[in-house]
Amino acid sequence: MISLQQAKESPTPKRIKSIKKHVMDNQDFSTTFLVDKTPMEVFDAINNIGGWWTENFEGESQKLNDEYSVHFGDVHYSKQKLTEVIPGEKVVWFIIDSKLTFVENQTEWTGTKLIFEISKQGDKTQLHFTHQGLVPGFECFNSCSKGWHRYATHSLYSFITTGKGMPAMKE
Repeated sequence: MISLQQAKESPTPKRIKSIKKHVMDNQDFSTTFLVDKTPMEVFDAINNIGGWWTENFEGESQKLNDEYSVHFGDVHYSKQKLTEVIPGEKVVWFIIDSKLTFVENQTEWTGTKLIFEISKQGDKTQLHFTHQGLVPGFECFNSCSKGWHRYATHSLYSFITTGKGMPAMKE
């Protein structure tokens, strides 16, 4: 397992190439939607990972420096650390470890960030989600983008608006 410090200090050549591409192209996966809920309701829903992303969740995801892991069978594992938590405004999860068994560089997500930015837009609340570092140069970009489209755009939206998400079921 790679430590947070190692992820910051020792990027692999493939990761360096990806970071350079990110800086040049800024093509991180992102999605934005509006809901008729308060910023705090959106914030609370984001942090209820089992309600919209996966029930295969271990750890804590409520406050600064909390760590949790998720897995999807033997295909995806990742461990996140909450590095920024501003209630009703922003949540940032730093990926401190990952294993994606369907790509050559199985730690492709390590060192990336999941960023949830919440803001008022008139009488609605906007959620802007970015997987910073998930760029077209990554082997998993297409399949991971499809996964985020399902979980962030559909399941999280549904969880926020109806209280019922579509998370991956407990294994």
